[in-house]
Amino acid sequence: MENTEIDVETVVSHDGMPLTQFDTPIHKALEEQRLNRLAHFDVPGHKGGRGNKELREFLGEDTMRLDMNSMKPLDNLCHPTSVIKDAQALAAKAFGADEAFFIVNGATAAVQAMIMSCTEAGDKIIMPRNVHRSAINALVVNGAMPVYVNPGVNKRLGIPLGMSVEDVRRAIVENPDAKAILVNNPTYYGICSDIRSIVKIAHEHGMLVLADEAHGTHFYFGDNLPVSAMEAGADMAAVSMHKTGGSLTQSAILLTKNTVNADYVRQIINLTQTTSGSYLLLSSLDIARKNMSLNGRYLVNKSREYAEYARREINKLGGYYAFGIELINGDTVYDFDTTKLSVHTRDIGLAGIEVYDLLRDDYGIQIEFGDIGNILAIISGGDRNLEIERLISALSEIKRLHESEITGLFDHEYINPKIVMGPNKAFYSRKQPLLLRETKDRVCGEFVMCYPPGIPILAPGEMITQEIINYIEYAKEKGCLMTGTQDMNLEYINVVDEKGGN
Repeated sequence: MENTEIDVETVVSHDGMPLTQFDTPIHKALEEQRLNRLAHFDVPGHKGGRGNKELREFLGEDTMRLDMNSMKPLDNLCHPTSVIKDAQALAAKAFGADEAFFIVNGATAAVQAMIMSCTEAGDKIIMPRNVHRSAINALVVNGAMPVYVNPGVNKRLGIPLGMSVEDVRRAIVENPDAKAILVNNPTYYGICSDIRSIVKIAHEHGMLVLADEAHGTHFYFGDNLPVSAMEAGADMAAVSMHKTGGSLTQSAILLTKNTVNADYVRQIINLTQTTSGSYLLLSSLDIARKNMSLNGRYLVNKSREYAEYARREINKLGGYYAFGIELINGDTVYDFDTTKLSVHTRDIGLAGIEVYDLLRDDYGIQIEFGDIGNILAIISGGDRNLEIERLISALSEIKRLHESEITGLFDHEYINPKIVMGPNKAFYSRKQPLLLRETKDRVCGEFVMCYPPGIPILAPGEMITQEIINYIEYAKEKGCLMTGTQDMNLEYINVVDEKGGN
């Protein structure tokens, strides 16, 4: 693996020493503690695995010994002053941010911290409706009000796209008191809005721009990819480092510019993030940042080449449509992430979730998700030629064995919502459970979504229409994992009690 264009610019550590992207402060401190033969009378109680031999045998002795608490030499995630502070400074430099915060509650916590640090109860925030549930969850908690910009929709694929700049401009003009704008960069399917133009318009009107970059970590390190949020001038970005950056699951980074008060953001993060940050997750962020800084260009370009090859070969099969840059229209699809392998399956008579299940059950291939019309395979520099060929061959076999008429298939993923009340008010209102088929024209009091991707079909405060009921019934029938409702079987939905009250 080759190192290319390595940034050797130094960062000054907490003790005045120079650090570069070759350094991993948290990793180094953990190694020193692992080797110093301390007698541990602190948590965790497994004491390096000696107190839980089965877990030690499963995860390995080294992993268990590195699972440590926030002792003085290891710093404290809630108030970093030494090695975590240094690691975060190196991450900020690597991503082109002014500050970086390590998150051990996933990009979900980073998205929520962004929203909660710039809005409070009653404040407006402009956002696309096809946001991840974490964004609307933040509104449920803090009482801010969404101003939704309906994304564009590709009618052939049935998927939501990005926000039109003119729609964003209109939302700003009609809501001059909004505090911020949230942008997906990119969507789950790899679609990007014109984030540079959105930043320019928002800043002209005194609004902050927040970017959900849960699926855009690699934008900071590869060639010929959409612009990253920090480069576009966004004020904050939530980066899910574990998805395409190589860290452990559940680890993420919140990036900020000096246009926001970083110390206040840290306080907001500490409202919900654990006080017992996992050093396994923290060190994985430290090491992954180093790896992406030194080798990211090679890894990301490799993943893009794999995805482009797979796209070409899958499209040769017929029936499938692995979509790419041809979708770019300069507006609702301003750019496309070519590392994403999104494949439309409806034209072979199969829902995406059916192809997902066939790949897993019959061919031993686990992809990221399948919805009612598409599948998504995440490609990274960790993949190999053999696995790419295996996926292509499996899709060919599935088409040969299972292709059928497309009659009766639901043809779109996104339904424009009708907002009746704010998410906070609806979620905490007095509610009553009704059978799904009886909820037409009632106000939803909870979330309904397929996971993945975790974009709500219904959010609290939205009107339940017959089209939405049909969509939910179809998704259930096809085997989508439905989440968000109090009823685990989704036979009932909690609707706002028409008598009102809390």
